[in-house]
Amino acid sequence: MKLKLKPHTKKFFSFLLVAALVVSTAHGLTIGASAASKVVLNVYNWGEYIDLEVIDMFEEQYPNIKVNYTTYDSNEAMYAKIVSGAASYDIVIPSDYMISKLIEEDLLAELNFDNIPNYKYIGEAYKNLSYDPENKYSVPYLWGTWVIIYNSAYVSEEDVKDESINLLWNEKYAGKILMFDNPRDAFGLALMFLGYSLNTENPEEWQEAAEKLNSQKSIVQAYVMDAIFDKMGSGEAWIAPYYAGDAIIIQEDNPDIDFYIPSEGTNLFFDAMCILKTTEHQEEAEAFINFMCDPEISAMNAEAVGYATPNTDTLDLLDEEITDNPLIYPDTDYLLENSEVFVNLPTTIQSLQSELWTSLKIVSSEEEDEAVLDWIDWFCIISAAVIVVAGIYFAVRSSKRKKLHKSPS
Repeated sequence: MKLKLKPHTKKFFSFLLVAALVVSTAHGLTIGASAASKVVLNVYNWGEYIDLEVIDMFEEQYPNIKVNYTTYDSNEAMYAKIVSGAASYDIVIPSDYMISKLIEEDLLAELNFDNIPNYKYIGEAYKNLSYDPENKYSVPYLWGTWVIIYNSAYVSEEDVKDESINLLWNEKYAGKILMFDNPRDAFGLALMFLGYSLNTENPEEWQEAAEKLNSQKSIVQAYVMDAIFDKMGSGEAWIAPYYAGDAIIIQEDNPDIDFYIPSEGTNLFFDAMCILKTTEHQEEAEAFINFMCDPEISAMNAEAVGYATPNTDTLDLLDEEITDNPLIYPDTDYLLENSEVFVNLPTTIQSLQSELWTSLKIVSSEEEDEAVLDWIDWFCIISAAVIVVAGIYFAVRSSKRKKLHKSPS
């Protein structure tokens, strides 16, 4: 299912943009521009996951709102930042299983859909999903799948012909392989390769997946998230698992990049816009969500980031090159048979996953430390040897000088 993509051409009608900018949200919120000071709306999202131009357009339409946009590289990093209280956010865009977790821990605000009239453009297939079955806390943003990315200039066609996850364990490419630096995706890949559910509650299957990951770590160059863009784009690394939309961005920077959906199957993920319960600007946050659901804005954003949209009217505005691409929009029947959506795991399994992941990363760190210590030991030995040799050399030289200058008896 390999496909070399051409760079996207933005399809966006300027006169519709102008109209979108001047039309207020008549069905919902009207925010006056005469406020004494701007409201700062803190939006926290995945890296490389929005067209920054749409933020400028939102601020132009709502001149009394300033968007402070920051990014994270995994659901786990986002969650840790939120619960630590180290920063305050209004909008977050987590994935399915993490949305469930945030709902269970009472961290999300219920949405006022009167302020989000553009929700009507979200397809019915993307509503009432397991992570938010009553559609109270989230509005679908984008969706996608895992892919295996590789550099065709260095990776043999023979090694990718079966389009398997096992490419990540190919020792021929030791030191050139990257791996997810988050436990849910990393363990998910191992579980799927072993033929188990991504959401298994069987501890023995998790242990087996941990053993599989441990067998790989000696050939892994690094565990990464957003660093994949530089490493794969520059050719520093040749093989990595990641998300389809990001693979497209990497491919645009490096034409040797190719990728495939694993033959064993893939994770089907849904990311959605949510508002944290601690927000002091819920109406402004809902205005932002509504803006992002406008079909024209949604088309611009989806085309820029390379992910699939749940917005039905947006699909009509995208190039067929995008909508017909099975790596971005896989066949529905294929997804039903070959993909699985993450769910929020029971606390006991979450704890087990955390323990196994920590063990994997600690062992990796200890091995790195041992390698450094080995280098230091050799450096000390060589330095000591040089000092000894130098000492002998100067001692002999000094002795010869004394003999030459010694007065005759």
